[in-house]
Amino acid sequence: MTTEDAVAAAAATEEAVSTTTASEAAVDAVTRQAVDSLSATADPRLRDLLTALVRHLHAFARETRLTQTEWEQAVGFLTATGQACTDTRQEFILLSDVLGLSMLVETLHGHSAPGTTESTVLGPFHLTQSPDRELGDIIDLVGDGEPCVVSGRVRTADGTPLPGAVVDVWQADAHGFYDVQRPDAQPPGNGRGLFTTDAEGAFWFRTCVPSPYPIPTDGPVGTLLKASGRHPYRPAHIHFIATADGHAPVTTHIFVAGGAHLDSDAVFAVKDSLVKDFTPTDDPSLAREFGVPNPFRHARFDLVLERE
Repeated sequence: MTTEDAVAAAAATEEAVSTTTASEAAVDAVTRQAVDSLSATADPRLRDLLTALVRHLHAFARETRLTQTEWEQAVGFLTATGQACTDTRQEFILLSDVLGLSMLVETLHGHSAPGTTESTVLGPFHLTQSPDRELGDIIDLVGDGEPCVVSGRVRTADGTPLPGAVVDVWQADAHGFYDVQRPDAQPPGNGRGLFTTDAEGAFWFRTCVPSPYPIPTDGPVGTLLKASGRHPYRPAHIHFIATADGHAPVTTHIFVAGGAHLDSDAVFAVKDSLVKDFTPTDDPSLAREFGVPNPFRHARFDLVLERE
């Protein structure tokens, strides 16, 4: 290489470095201006949230070298997600669930006092008010699943019962669908119930054994799962929310022990303490007492609340 060539190469390198530096400076300036624009936000918490959101979004775009086409696709995906939401479907919660965000927020802020029931995600199907029911009522109004009794108490960690506590229950039918998904095949309120505990803090109800099911895949979230090579299945479970005066409420599930997908829940919500035996029971006298066909399954689950 001649001296002239070396000088030219050095100049070209210097120009490239200068251009890169100028480009990075321009990128940093955009982020700085976007963050500075939020400084007058009156609510301090909102200001912190928006500032962090802008910084992380800009960092994501820089790290991945996000292209204009990819940005447009992302906007289209979020638009489609919003358009998929209805009174009986919450696609954005579903998106949050499959990205692990719902479970992350729950883990950050869920109640975890020793001996209390662990919390988990709400899920996208707590969309309608559960009907008031009496203890022992049947919530499986279709009646084509395996009979099951669920019983337990609402109490504190030291065993003190909580009479008058409210237990909100909802679950899919034996085929893996919630009432809002198949209004032509299920009456409103199927698989749902709002129970009040007795003087001993006890509750019980009759239902069917829940089944594993796929989350809805006919929308943007389903497209995302397919593109990322993930299955859409949730393990069989029943949802609960327990509330009692003077105690922190808990939102949780119980999962059927031994069932499929316990180690690969599409929304990352399984916790070992929430996996419960749905015990096969062949006892005609007990079946008569509960008012269910024999044999049946029996799941026992105490909801243990933390004092506020």
